[in-house]
Amino acid sequence: MQPFGEFEPAPPAPLTEHVVEVAAIPVRQEEAGADYEVTLQSLNQWQLAWRKFKKHRLALIGLGILSFLLATAVIGPFLLPYDFGTIPVPDQIVYQGRPPGIGHLFGETGGLQRDVLTLVVNGARLSLIIGFSSMLIGVFIGTIVGAIAGFLGGWLDNVLMRVVDVMLSLPLLFVILVASRFFGNGSALLLILIFGFFSWMGVARLVRSLFLSLREQEFVEAARAVGASNMRTIFRHILPNAVSPIVIVASLIVAGNIISEAFVSFLGFGVDASTPTWGNILSNALTFIPLGNWWWPFFAGFAIILTVLSVNFIGDGLRDALDPRSRA
Repeated sequence: MQPFGEFEPAPPAPLTEHVVEVAAIPVRQEEAGADYEVTLQSLNQWQLAWRKFKKHRLALIGLGILSFLLATAVIGPFLLPYDFGTIPVPDQIVYQGRPPGIGHLFGETGGLQRDVLTLVVNGARLSLIIGFSSMLIGVFIGTIVGAIAGFLGGWLDNVLMRVVDVMLSLPLLFVILVASRFFGNGSALLLILIFGFFSWMGVARLVRSLFLSLREQEFVEAARAVGASNMRTIFRHILPNAVSPIVIVASLIVAGNIISEAFVSFLGFGVDASTPTWGNILSNALTFIPLGNWWWPFFAGFAIILTVLSVNFIGDGLRDALDPRSRA
């Protein structure tokens, strides 16, 4: 018991997700009694995240590189002087191709002597579409499965997690190669579906673990107390608090699927060889590498490296920006 006249100090007020910025604006002395007036600006969660993201230099560099690659993939084919569908007729045939020079900044391929820059720019479109589209499919399936398993629990959780265990026990590379050969048949759409269907298991496990911890929080109990349905509680209250790890995993899936597409196409099990992708460029250049044609595979491989690095840098920046424990 506390002695009479002594009081316990009140606990500190909980921190909120808003930050108040204070700006000092000078005013004339005769207009106000003070030299400065104070203005308050409240920042929401996404404004705070962007504010922290801008301080991550590698993330900004990655965002710039990825934006450039996306713009190149969209408008680049219309700006190039060479048409992908037109096979040139060179004045002098050089079987091993020509190295980079004036008129062909990335050089010419061997055999038909096509412009390598045209191949790389046209291949960027489909490679990036495959990487991002398959990521969206994988994240969507994994988020739904993990959210249901983590929130509801019980026998449904056990069934869904056993399905995840079975999927993870499969030799995914071999399964993707077989599925691409027998079901893909050179179709980019089917390849996207195959990559998306085999990239959701890690997301499901992550989301399940997040929901197992978040469903015991006070705001979930309050939502249940006011009569919120399970679906509303999952997608309106819990899922927004699990966005940060999901975004980070999504960036890793994009990078992994771009590399997987290049690897599968390099082995001849991916998109049809006549369709431009970075993987097909590497596969077609394999015959001419012993002849000294290094520029044909180099620029396509360098584009893959740039894309993967930029996506990873953006993922690191998003991890720091969306982490509520990091300072603004």
